[in-house]
Amino acid sequence: MEEGHGLPEQGEIVLATVTRIMDHGAYVSLDEYDNIQGFLHISEIAPGWIRSVSKFVKYGEKKVLLVKRVNPDRADVDLSLKQVSNDQKKKKLLETKRFEKSRTLLAGISERAGLSDDELERLEDGLYDRYDTAYNAFVDVARNGIGVIGDMNLSKKITDAIEDVCSKIRLPSVEIRGILEISSNRPDGVEVIKKTLTGVVRDEQSTGLSITYLGAPKYRLSLVSHDFKSAERSLKPILTKIRRAIESKKGTFKFDREESKKTRE
Repeated sequence: MEEGHGLPEQGEIVLATVTRIMDHGAYVSLDEYDNIQGFLHISEIAPGWIRSVSKFVKYGEKKVLLVKRVNPDRADVDLSLKQVSNDQKKKKLLETKRFEKSRTLLAGISERAGLSDDELERLEDGLYDRYDTAYNAFVDVARNGIGVIGDMNLSKKITDAIEDVCSKIRLPSVEIRGILEISSNRPDGVEVIKKTLTGVVRDEQSTGLSITYLGAPKYRLSLVSHDFKSAERSLKPILTKIRRAIESKKGTFKFDREESKKTRE
């Protein structure tokens, strides 16, 4: 997401600030388009009959809106709040949050490396050539090292500044977890289970796996990764390994998923 000039396109999802409330709607400024003015008619605020516009929008409030119509000749932009889905709202707010983080990180790099405005702009353009956002680029560096942008041929002062800033990023992560129920009727069943689980945790330490004893026969399995797809991909072979090891010793195995969660953005 880059701050733009001109006018948005019909169907675009935009972030706007309420600047004036009227009986028949509200005027807003479009945050990403040099604060040009748009209008949110009362009929596009919420379904059904609305008695008071101020019940739904307030002065100074940020709103995620859909661009319904654009008149380039008059620079008029008609907007809708009621046609924005929850998924569209969440996606837009996430994009905005990442954009703001990008600006903060770029400012930190510029300060550390003593970059001119032109040098900073060239750096930003280079990152956008490779990534959807500068924030994604910095997360990639934080996770995988400065080598991921090695082909940009940046000066040492810039790469040092990027590494310094990226070292302070709290990486986005997700956690999937569930309850293992494991039992064994063998005389050494407790040792079999303990050996199996500690061995799997040791072998899979690079996956962010942890297993916590809850009280026989239950254990909580937790797997932390940078996205749900990667976590799910790692989980299946881990469960297969545990099940096969336990069942080969005449034990029983059961796994019940708990609610997954995003630990931070």
